Amino acid sequence: MRRVLGSVRARATLAASIVVAVALAAAGAAVLLSLWTNLSEQAGTEAERAAQKVATDIASGQAYGDLSLDSDDQPVQVVDGAGRLVAVTEDLERISGTGVDRVTPQAPGAVTGDDDDDDGDDGGSDDDPHEAGELGEASFSDGSATIDGDTADYRFAAVPVEVEGKGTVTVHAGAPLTAEQEAVSTALTVMLIGFPLLLAVVALVTWLVTRRALRPVEGIRGEMAAITASEDLTRRVPVPDTHDEVARLARTTNETLAALEQSVERQRRFVADASHELRSPIASLRTQLEVGAAHPELLDVGGAVEDTVRLQRLAADLLLLARLDAGERPADARFDLVALVRDEAGQRTGDRIAVSVAADSADRLEVSGSRGQLARVLGNLLDNAQRHTRSSVSVSVRRAGEWALLEVADDGEGVPAAERERVFERFVRLDEARARDDGGAGLGLAIARDVAVRHGGSLTVREAVAGGALFELRLPWPERPAGGR
Repeated sequence: MRRVLGSVRARATLAASIVVAVALAAAGAAVLLSLWTNLSEQAGTEAERAAQKVATDIASGQAYGDLSLDSDDQPVQVVDGAGRLVAVTEDLERISGTGVDRVTPQAPGAVTGDDDDDDGDDGGSDDDPHEAGELGEASFSDGSATIDGDTADYRFAAVPVEVEGKGTVTVHAGAPLTAEQEAVSTALTVMLIGFPLLLAVVALVTWLVTRRALRPVEGIRGEMAAITASEDLTRRVPVPDTHDEVARLARTTNETLAALEQSVERQRRFVADASHELRSPIASLRTQLEVGAAHPELLDVGGAVEDTVRLQRLAADLLLLARLDAGERPADARFDLVALVRDEAGQRTGDRIAVSVAADSADRLEVSGSRGQLARVLGNLLDNAQRHTRSSVSVSVRRAGEWALLEVADDGEGVPAAERERVFERFVRLDEARARDDGGAGLGLAIARDVAVRHGGSLTVREAVAGGALFELRLPWPERPAGGR
């Protein structure tokens, strides 16, 4: 049972069936109540007419014995002001619901119960609200009666009439509820038969419609299972020819698969390029060590150290890229970007071209993030400028609106417009200026852009005023805390 209800189709069918069942039960109860109320009102109207007819005859002065009370299905009782039954329908054997259970007329002089004082009431009362011969407002009650051996339920109407010399006489007349009960019973029978059939139809339709609606989902699930089993990320799930949520799910799934395929392909290229880049310094270092072991006098210690440093830098770059790809978030520390630039530029004593810094010493430009990672970005940009420049490398720091702007410019050949995005890809070198002999592995600018993006900023390149390349790093200006200056 739990396995069956684990299906979306089964749960949807069950939920729809329950909702429809509750709605049908409520609607059925309302219909039966309305039907019974209307039919009961009709019976009450019929009983009231019969009582008014007899009351009118009494008001006109007709004697009790001359009243026309014979009816096959309408019991009538006439009760005088003293509570005596003075006239009744012939063959009435039993009655309830009128307040007078007697079915045999009493003699006019007979007294029952506490009727000793009724003689003073025969002439009427000054406090009676009804004038002589005036019919009062009818009141209604339900009960039963047996006429000539047939027992049935009735709706009774009691109509008072003020008769001069007799006081207030009350006429009780009933209308049978048999037709009403049969109508309600028939309606109930129809509901008991029709509602389950209607509920079954609703459940079947819901089951079929849900199966049809979920068929594309099953297709998506099956294709995803096949992709998982085959590890073939070039496959895509089928997209139904609809414009609903399932079609959007299929398109989003395909977009996710495409992004995953690109990520895996990018990782494969990264591993292949990293292996290739690592192979060269490792092979060179091994060769030098093997030669040194066999012929110590031929060992190139400087070359071995250079290859070791290059290998160390490449390993550090690969480690940083791996951390960035893993989604490592930068620290949320605040520091002065101007001070960072001056510190980094002052430590570069081995550059062939001196780095000039353009920033007012009085300025303080705070940014938020990892000081070490942003120092690495600046170092990579300066290394790139040193490899390309002819005679000058400059760094400027300023605020531009809501951004902290750091620019590194050189007067080299620059970056062609068609290559200004490609230059930020990993292991990419442009022409001979990016040769491996210059020490570049093609990771510096890629690392710089990834770090900039992780800090909520951007890194772009355009032509400098001197004709070389100008790399522009934008970092968001941090919000000041309350009360800050």
